[in-house]
Amino acid sequence: MLDLLNGWIGQIEATLFQDVILPVVYQLGLGGYAEDAFTGTEWLLVGLVQIVVMVLILGPLEKLRPVEAVTDRAAIRTDILYTVVHRLGLFRLAMFFLLGPLMDGLEGHLRLLGWQRVNVEDWWPAVTSSPLVSFFIYLLLFDLLDYWYHRLSHTYRWWWSLHSLHHSQRQMTLWSDNRNHLLDDMLRDVVFAVAALAVGVEPSQYVMLVALSQLLQSLQHANLRLHFGTWGERLLVSPRFHRTHHAVGVGHEAIGRPTKLGGCNYGVIFPWWDMLFRTAVFTDAYYPTGVRDQMPPPAGKGRDYGAGFLSQQWYGIKRLLRLG
Repeated sequence: MLDLLNGWIGQIEATLFQDVILPVVYQLGLGGYAEDAFTGTEWLLVGLVQIVVMVLILGPLEKLRPVEAVTDRAAIRTDILYTVVHRLGLFRLAMFFLLGPLMDGLEGHLRLLGWQRVNVEDWWPAVTSSPLVSFFIYLLLFDLLDYWYHRLSHTYRWWWSLHSLHHSQRQMTLWSDNRNHLLDDMLRDVVFAVAALAVGVEPSQYVMLVALSQLLQSLQHANLRLHFGTWGERLLVSPRFHRTHHAVGVGHEAIGRPTKLGGCNYGVIFPWWDMLFRTAVFTDAYYPTGVRDQMPPPAGKGRDYGAGFLSQQWYGIKRLLRLG
């Protein structure tokens, strides 16, 4: 059954590449990037599948068991724009032209120094040679990296000035995962590209790792009154667990110290890292989401994070440079 499904996906991908993507590539005079365009086609196809799942499955679930009534639909439309840009590979296309030469140069320089990729499959060949086992190991490694990347973005004031855009959504829905500042996304892409280079993950495997993570994060951000039970909450990050991370005054402040950065529940896929590093908060509550300084005085500063894509990006730069 799995082989049949992979065959169908491969056939659709090949048809999309041959009939749509490749002619466009040659029309633009970019024939030298044909091989990279095939990987881009995979990102596009996987992104389309994700959006279909979000619309047909997660959307109805939100309507069935919402945490709160949706009142700011304009903010959600902006989140949809972020999702389309990221899930359909438009942001990755831009990053390819910006970061591709840099990463190729880095890898070439390292090879001249005698460096070789440390493939997971070579660690314990009798076990890790299985595609499923190696995929799960890569998933664990990247999720651990994601935990620390996420936690550090809540630690340093300059970094938080960018990442706080993600937390400024007060009507969190299944579309909210990709609501990020582009500078923060660029930094993350560099970090994870270097990590992928270091551990030798294959491009097609990396696509599936990112796609699985993104789809789970869409579920976690959903306006959905859902948890996984006492044991399930400790195996996989649920919408309730992650909503606590977005809670005003809970998810991004040190306990008892509102002016100090901190927070809880940084895990992206597995809550194990939060449990291991003592940042997990399990609760039955579904808190309001947002950032404290959005609140009107005296609770906050009444800070404006912007209503549309461009204004949100500009206000993020202003926060970073401490303008205004």
